[in-house]
Amino acid sequence: MSEGIPSAPRFGREQAWQLLTEWTQGESLRKHALAVEVCVTACGEAEADRLGLAGAARAALIEFYSTTGLLHDFDYERHPTAEEHPFVGVKELERLGWPEEMRTAILGHAQYSGVPRVTHLAMALFACDELSGFLTACALVKPSKSIAEVEVKGVRKKMKDKAFARGVNRVDVIQGAAELGVDLDAHIAFCLEAMKKRAAELGL
Repeated sequence: MSEGIPSAPRFGREQAWQLLTEWTQGESLRKHALAVEVCVTACGEAEADRLGLAGAARAALIEFYSTTGLLHDFDYERHPTAEEHPFVGVKELERLGWPEEMRTAILGHAQYSGVPRVTHLAMALFACDELSGFLTACALVKPSKSIAEVEVKGVRKKMKDKAFARGVNRVDVIQGAAELGVDLDAHIAFCLEAMKKRAAELGL
């Protein structure tokens, strides 16, 4: 991880949530932010384990992933166009002093920004964004509306159904896993597991 991980309390998860809720009133978009956060956080935990981090260093890296996932779309409700999102939000994050690596990752999650995804954080955010939305949609069509009933096989079947969750870019889902260097089924299973563990927070 780069030296850009913030250590000041004002860049923690609580501050990220306050910023998100200030800019985003809609429940569905807040829930999307939480779902992405859950999946990106799980990627951060795996990366911390890979790097052999422990204690404060591990906690700081995981929170950095968490806050990036939470804030990736915080400006979308106010500025939903490709001309403004995520550029307006990133400018606000810069004004507030949030770290450059986070801002670059958020820019990179929008393919049209032209910002390359170089760090593991940036690749994780891109790989989890569209997929978490798709997994949420898969859960909500279940009679129980529960993520617990969603399985990889069913997700792959739904991905082939162009009429289902049309707003989700399947190409981004496939490309995201490829950039992370993981098998698509394995990535779907990984994100499903992360979301199932925190289903109550996600309302799923």
